[in-house]
Amino acid sequence: MQKLNQAEIEALLAKFEDPYTCSSWSDMQALKSISVDNKISINLQLPYPTKAEGFIKSYSDNVALYLQSNNINVPLTLTIESRIQAYKRSSTVPGLTGIKNIIAVASGKGGVGKSTTSVNLAVALQQSGAAVGFLDADIYGPSGPTMLGEANAQAGTENKNIEPIMTFGIPSVSIGFLVEQQTPMIWRGPMASSAVTQMFKETNWPNLDYLIVDLPPGTGDIQLTLAQKIPVTGVIICTTPQDLALLDARRAYAMFSKVKVETLGVVENMSTYHCPKCGHESHPFGVGGGARMARQYNLPMLGSVPLDLELREGMDAGKPPALSERQSTSQKAISDIYQEIALNAVGRLSNLGRDYSSLFGKVAIETKSPD
Repeated sequence: MQKLNQAEIEALLAKFEDPYTCSSWSDMQALKSISVDNKISINLQLPYPTKAEGFIKSYSDNVALYLQSNNINVPLTLTIESRIQAYKRSSTVPGLTGIKNIIAVASGKGGVGKSTTSVNLAVALQQSGAAVGFLDADIYGPSGPTMLGEANAQAGTENKNIEPIMTFGIPSVSIGFLVEQQTPMIWRGPMASSAVTQMFKETNWPNLDYLIVDLPPGTGDIQLTLAQKIPVTGVIICTTPQDLALLDARRAYAMFSKVKVETLGVVENMSTYHCPKCGHESHPFGVGGGARMARQYNLPMLGSVPLDLELREGMDAGKPPALSERQSTSQKAISDIYQEIALNAVGRLSNLGRDYSSLFGKVAIETKSPD
């Protein structure tokens, strides 16, 4: 039987790098307790949701491989709990009580899968055990209701506030829930910006770990106003490998950098195509564009999503493939990809450090004249 030294094991595990935060357990203060006998029992606390199907087994396998690489081959038991906190924002805009973190999804242009990413990100995080909300901020082309399977739903009001539509356990708000489906929004930028700000502030949101905001395409007045009026914690940039899409994705990154919103990473959509009949792989939009952008700006590459027929059909039908109970063999692989993207994003988010602003009230300083 291999003889184990608890102090040595603790020192070794403190250096283990979490795959989603890319930080050590020591830096994360993740290791809550450890017991070393003829086996190793570990109790962890991680800063992101951990209830996705297969997560604990996958994480345990990674830890076991790390121990084996250091010549420790004993049974391992891993207990994981999750603690999601509010993380730092650069913005001085006050947040809403009960909403810990706001993640915006942007692209700089339309047609690159930004809304598909937003919806599946929200679903994947909800499937992982987080409390998640979804705000469709695309006033001119609200696709959220269709992708959520609620194209004909109409939001009600209570105490003059909007009641979100609940679907897949996610409270959602969109201009598509407030007007007729075929009604064109012929509004100038300030009106559209005001509408989104109103949906954000005047919705009866429940307590949320994450609010996912699907931003409209572009980098103009609307996007800038939203970035400044909604207290975004971090942003995800979506692109395809195509050079034209990358130009606009870089503009989106530059805009958020100027308003001091942290970019969590890059998602590359339509990265590759596998023929369902022969299995041949092709790259209709180019190769590796998202990874090149990530390297250029020293950003994490959160994941790549293939061009997939069932993904398109699922979104058109309001059945996001990130839903674990609605999967074919093809969609199972897509579901895993979105799960990785979601955990990579919120793992990087936790590196921003905790936001303590909500713990302190406002301090009023009053000057009195001497009697």
